[in-house]
Amino acid sequence: MTVPGPSRFGAFIAPYHDPAGNPSLQLRRDLELVELLDQLGYDEAWFGEHHSGAYEIIASPELMIAAAAERTKRIRLGTGVNSLSYHHPYVLADRIMQLDHLTMGRAMLGMGPGQLPSDAFMMGIDPLRQRDMMIEAAEVIAPLLRGEVVTRKTDWFELSEARLQLRPFSPEGIELAVASTSSPTGATLAGRLGLAMLSLAATDPTGFDALDANWNHFERTSIEHGHPIDRSRWRVVASMHLAETREQAEREMEHGVLTLCGYFEGMGNRKLPWTNSAREALTHWTTNGYPTFGIATVGTPDDAIATIEKLSAKTGGFGTFLFLAHNCADWAATKRSYELFAEYVIPACRRMNVGRDESIGWVGQNNEKFFGAMQQATREAIAKYKRPEA
Repeated sequence: MTVPGPSRFGAFIAPYHDPAGNPSLQLRRDLELVELLDQLGYDEAWFGEHHSGAYEIIASPELMIAAAAERTKRIRLGTGVNSLSYHHPYVLADRIMQLDHLTMGRAMLGMGPGQLPSDAFMMGIDPLRQRDMMIEAAEVIAPLLRGEVVTRKTDWFELSEARLQLRPFSPEGIELAVASTSSPTGATLAGRLGLAMLSLAATDPTGFDALDANWNHFERTSIEHGHPIDRSRWRVVASMHLAETREQAEREMEHGVLTLCGYFEGMGNRKLPWTNSAREALTHWTTNGYPTFGIATVGTPDDAIATIEKLSAKTGGFGTFLFLAHNCADWAATKRSYELFAEYVIPACRRMNVGRDESIGWVGQNNEKFFGAMQQATREAIAKYKRPEA
């Protein structure tokens, strides 16, 4: 890689589940996935928050984190993301602080305005106000989690000498990240408050085009407010599925791609022109991309490495790559995809085998010296034992 690749890896679990399936089993399988990621050495898992639309059935990422924390040992667990406009910021901050202690310092808070307008409608929230509400909430959540006393009054919440009872589990505090897609709102907020940035839809053409621009917004705003700039805290999300061959990966994705497309068609209340067959739908995803999901990488570990190299070149370097968990392949193939990524892609990005490559190269270059000496020693030993005894 000409630009350093990411050194941390994980999954972003919205989730996307077949509305014809058993929701109890689907939620438990999300927890099983995090257990697998923990065993394979992944670094992070993020759970979404949604309240309508039938597919994204996690209403409380905090509940998922609490359950996942009891099943895992080392993986960090984040809300991906809490929709700040849906919560009183003091209560949300207090819940996250409790999670920080329950997870022994592994909890992270991801923040966004709220993705689904149907969620906002049910709560009587004007979607046009959600970004401003997110900013107002983040401005008090960040200092509360640092142990500060906050007084603030807006037209939708009020805090009077508010403080949390607990301090974070670790001296480093709780990591906060702001969702960023095509608009600079999230990047600017993250830079102003000194928070991390979480780039969703990184392979969507619009989202991809905005990656470097949003980083520039983040960098400039961070400098203006005296915050350090650290690319290792930047997370990028993209869709992938891996198998031993590209053809096998495509067959496995055809298993559930039309079910996923049913989400787009149901939300838009219209038939899409590229969903006449699973093959056609998958081709559209891997060439043109889906809304929010972007262009999917469906293939081998080498294809995954090529996508990450492209993202690294576009961004100038980022710290964490996150799978967008889509559930199109069956459970066995999904697990195998994460295993292949851990076995081959993570070592390539981290350059874990550079020493091994150098070692075999050095041995090969000095073949005559090493093996010539060994062969000579062998010949001498044979000759020694052939000598007649005195």
